[in-house]
Amino acid sequence: MSQNETAVARYNAWLNDPLIDEATKAELRGLAGDDKEITDRFYRDLEFGTGGLRGVMGAGTNRLNAYTVGKATQGLANWLLAGAKGGAPSAVIAHDSRNLSPEFALDSALVLAANGVKTYLFPSLRPTPQLSFAVRSLGASTGIVITASHNPPEYNGYKAYGSDGCQLIPEDAEQVIASIQQIDGFDEVKRMSREEAESQGLLVWLGAEADEQFVDTVVAQSLNGELLKSGLGDKFKVVFTPLHGTGNLPVREVLRKAGFNNVHVVAEQEQPDGYFSTVKSPNPEEREAFTLAIKLAQETGADIIVGTDPDADRMGAVVKNNEGEYVVLTGNQSGALMVHYVLSQLKERGQLPNNGVVIKTIVTSEMGADIARSYGAAVENTLTGFKYIGEKMTAYEASGERSFLFGYEESYGYLTGTYARDKDAIVAALLICEAAAYYSSQGKTLYDVLLELYEQHGVYLEGLESRTLKGLDGVQQIAAIMDDWRNAPPADVNGVKVERALDYLEGLDGLRPENVLKFMLADGSWFCLRPSGTEPKIKVYFAVRGQSTEQAADALAKLRTAVMERVDRNG
Repeated sequence: MSQNETAVARYNAWLNDPLIDEATKAELRGLAGDDKEITDRFYRDLEFGTGGLRGVMGAGTNRLNAYTVGKATQGLANWLLAGAKGGAPSAVIAHDSRNLSPEFALDSALVLAANGVKTYLFPSLRPTPQLSFAVRSLGASTGIVITASHNPPEYNGYKAYGSDGCQLIPEDAEQVIASIQQIDGFDEVKRMSREEAESQGLLVWLGAEADEQFVDTVVAQSLNGELLKSGLGDKFKVVFTPLHGTGNLPVREVLRKAGFNNVHVVAEQEQPDGYFSTVKSPNPEEREAFTLAIKLAQETGADIIVGTDPDADRMGAVVKNNEGEYVVLTGNQSGALMVHYVLSQLKERGQLPNNGVVIKTIVTSEMGADIARSYGAAVENTLTGFKYIGEKMTAYEASGERSFLFGYEESYGYLTGTYARDKDAIVAALLICEAAAYYSSQGKTLYDVLLELYEQHGVYLEGLESRTLKGLDGVQQIAAIMDDWRNAPPADVNGVKVERALDYLEGLDGLRPENVLKFMLADGSWFCLRPSGTEPKIKVYFAVRGQSTEQAADALAKLRTAVMERVDRNG
């Protein structure tokens, strides 16, 4: 049966299923005659990628809705119960500010409760890293976050976590997927009423104590609290935007407790809004998201701007350059600055362990790695996705072989401390503000420090291009692009020899096989092609190292142009 025929059969099955509500059926009837839309909604089931289950909300097997969320949760429950070794499993659930996130979170809790899984549920929106922390602090078996991170408003998602507070690694995710696939119909999805779940102690609402514990743990990662509380925290000006998401209260409380008393919040973006109505995309990787924050910073004379995405696991920072203009730091630049700050402060205090490790992903700049090694720390590379960094952390915690210092990825995800196993925009906001305040006490800006690091380690510049290719046609286009580069790797790019072509589908460097290609050039530059695990797009990463900003920028532009010309010919 072709994919189109499979999709039509599934479409009709939903229309005829007595368990599907009338509103959903009405939405489906409205698609009659639109074969392309029907195929896109039903040709497959949503799959777990680097960020779990994520998709456009709506009716269909390839959409996020009450039925696909319920089925996923039943599959997760079956997996938990099959692997339970004495005692009853438990879960923690959190959600972000997106439309239908509260409903999906409660429904997931009631499915778990109906399966005898005691579930702790946050009563309103909470950051993803707090969920990771709560799983660990409560000793839960699993965790769920309803979020689509920084995706557009029409998306939502479902992240599943293991007992260590880390997103499910591929082996566990594959077992959950297999468990989901064994569910034949929605009649196999168990549900319990809220009243019954509460009365039986299977649904427990988390309160202020859980929030305080998380905030205090994040504040404990501060390295210069005394300096801030000696008066610097009153002078140093911060502008903060939560971009309508979960970061608003926790970031402000953490900064306050750490000693920052001059924090200005972007009022237009302070409140939760599932439509993210003031931005094109609630993504702190994009300068446009900081338009209102930069305006407020100019009015207040702010020293730094920080922004967090909807589920507060990604943090972006904006600092003043030598001309006094506000510039958005890249994820690689912020990561390198924080690696330098954390390791230098630990060394100054005599607290830098001799077995310390910094963990980053294969598409992250080597600048932070060079800085880490200059302090005697080891550097580990992982595949893209913070779950792989979390997995390494858990392994080192068990073995004692390494002491975790810092983990980060170029896509604005950072973590210091071992209280969580996911990237944390709250601790990142604290650290970047604290670093900026510390250097300001020495008469420097973060931009000045970045230039100093360039002088010491070379000018590292990176870039990212992405092509969004939606639907079944998009899947085929992305596959064609990867096949083209895999089957005919270039001998050179712009006359620069390609020294190594790395195909991670072969499982290189002890990493799991993944559909990623990385090309290392003779001049020290590299580029990498990777289909996104959470969105219908292919991402192309670029990195160069030069002796000056001008030379590096020129090399980056030429590399980007040459590679994307070939990508677009096949896309």
